[in-house]
Amino acid sequence: MKKTSSGGETIIAEGVKVEGDFTSDGNVIIEGSVQGNVSATGNITVGERAVIDADVRAQNLQAAGTIKGNVHVEERTDLLSTSVLQGDLSTSTLNIDAGSTVNGKITMSSGAAPAAEEVEEE
Repeated sequence: MKKTSSGGETIIAEGVKVEGDFTSDGNVIIEGSVQGNVSATGNITVGERAVIDADVRAQNLQAAGTIKGNVHVEERTDLLSTSVLQGDLSTSTLNIDAGSTVNGKITMSSGAAPAAEEVEEE
């Protein structure tokens, strides 16, 4: 994973409920509940008991909890075995552990240009 911005780290602890749009210039760890859009210029980590009812945008995402909304990740998405995603996912790199649930469309794109096919001349 690339180095993220120096905006610091925000933790939404278990038992904490955030309502409304949430934006961070750094990394975010969510262990509680969020209703509204979540956006971070850095990484978002979703804990096993976390519930997000929102669209999510991040540089990288590691999810072990529940996300109900569309997710856009610039680089890497890791869906751990306890994760549940109910929404569309757009990412460059995707790792899905056995046991993870995804109900939505997955779109993967690469920032790099596709490799040219080699052509042999005779």
